[in-house]
Amino acid sequence: MANKGKGAERGGKEGGRRSGDRGHYGRLSRERVLATALELVDREGLSALSMRRVGAELGVEAMALYRYAPSKDALLDGLVEALFIELQEYLADAATVGGPDEAVATAAGSLAEEPEWRAELHRIAQATYQVALAHPQVVPLLATRMLAVPLARRPLAVLMDHERVLELLDQAGLDEEKASMAFRAFNSWVLGYIFVELRAMVDNPEESDPAFRLGLHRMPVQELPRLRKTAPALAEHGGPEGLAAGLAALLDRFVQNAA
Repeated sequence: MANKGKGAERGGKEGGRRSGDRGHYGRLSRERVLATALELVDREGLSALSMRRVGAELGVEAMALYRYAPSKDALLDGLVEALFIELQEYLADAATVGGPDEAVATAAGSLAEEPEWRAELHRIAQATYQVALAHPQVVPLLATRMLAVPLARRPLAVLMDHERVLELLDQAGLDEEKASMAFRAFNSWVLGYIFVELRAMVDNPEESDPAFRLGLHRMPVQELPRLRKTAPALAEHGGPEGLAAGLAALLDRFVQNAA
């Protein structure tokens, strides 16, 4: 991923750096601030994120960051931006396409037989899945920040992703009304699938027995018979194949006979 490996450039240390170390890590930029915030959250979770912690990671005072992220909310939005920038880079890197496309070919048929717009929607979905799984601690922001930030105020990288999907639906021959429905369905499926893949399921990681590992003994038998029975299967990840299969069914529903 584009943001991986940058920790080595900053020394790869875990924990904060002394403010007296400023100048040892190069000039600040918005890209460096966001990359550092992303690395911090990847390592320690969203609860660790603060202007002070990011400043410490960069070897500067927190006040030095306000030029690039004027508030904690702006920093959170920056994390979303960083994910979508990484998504753009992932899609632009032809070398990364093979893995996701193999999953699509398995679940949705040969991409060579698909219209270009449809194959590209699959590629975007798979790339989004791969980037999200690389940064699971940031994924909740894809929901919470979208609820808090109006469309026009979202980062350009997010809006470009929206534009890319709408352009493909336009290529499919959908009018504005049908394209908006398909756009909502596409995003709902991809993001919903990712959230389900990343949901917490394991109750006790130290347990080898699946039932105790999932904590099924905590669920009342009479009230939750089906959930107890199905929980082990629900705990398994659907993977890129499941994402592709569901998207193929969705596109069949919304864009039947589209060329």
